[in-house]
Amino acid sequence: MNSTAAALAFACALIAGPLAGQSSPPPEGARAADAALHDMSHHDHMAADNPHLRLSAKREATPADSARAAELVARIRRDLARYRDVEAARAAGYVQFLPNVALPVYHFTNRRYGLEAAFAFDATRPTSLLYRKNPDGGFTLTGVMYTAPARLPEERLDARIPLGTARWHQHINWCLPRKGEESRWRETRGGKPLFGPESTIAGKEACDAVRGRFVPRLFGWMVHVNAFESDDPAVIWGDHH
Repeated sequence: MNSTAAALAFACALIAGPLAGQSSPPPEGARAADAALHDMSHHDHMAADNPHLRLSAKREATPADSARAAELVARIRRDLARYRDVEAARAAGYVQFLPNVALPVYHFTNRRYGLEAAFAFDATRPTSLLYRKNPDGGFTLTGVMYTAPARLPEERLDARIPLGTARWHQHINWCLPRKGEESRWRETRGGKPLFGPESTIAGKEACDAVRGRFVPRLFGWMVHVNAFESDDPAVIWGDHH
């Protein structure tokens, strides 16, 4: 299993467990875990000093970078517009992740495409589609998420999406509750969560000291392209929701 698929399986099994696809409401401990997992998608996401985040190196965009980026956005809008209909996404194999948790943006993930992304980049087959939920219960497509193996060097990331336009990221240095202790997700220290992406703990020794389980890297590389959200490049390439 490649790093992308392993990360998805890990997240589902370790944090969400079998609750990810259930129709009944998850218990309190699982809701806290789910919220912590998805908080990484919209809280201080691109802060360079975030100890739980590794960013690709910052580069100045060249005219060639800008042209490639514009071409990618145009292709996404042209070839993936059919997924404005969420049922078309489901029919193509995209599965909503953590449907029972209220989130600003929902990831619909295609595991097959995640596997393929370990070997090649296909702009028409993103690992995830990003949707906002409407008051009437429907979904509005806002963008896509592409993934790549953690081992992939930055030059090959740049070949997929120019690093002068977008910064890929990894989620690193997580301290998690041990298996069977999911209720501990709500523990705090100094007003901060003890576990997850908002924890001040970012090392194994400190994690061991609170009887946690340290994970050096939770996912491989990923990048969001909010192509359906706006025409503003700052929104399209701003890796937040």
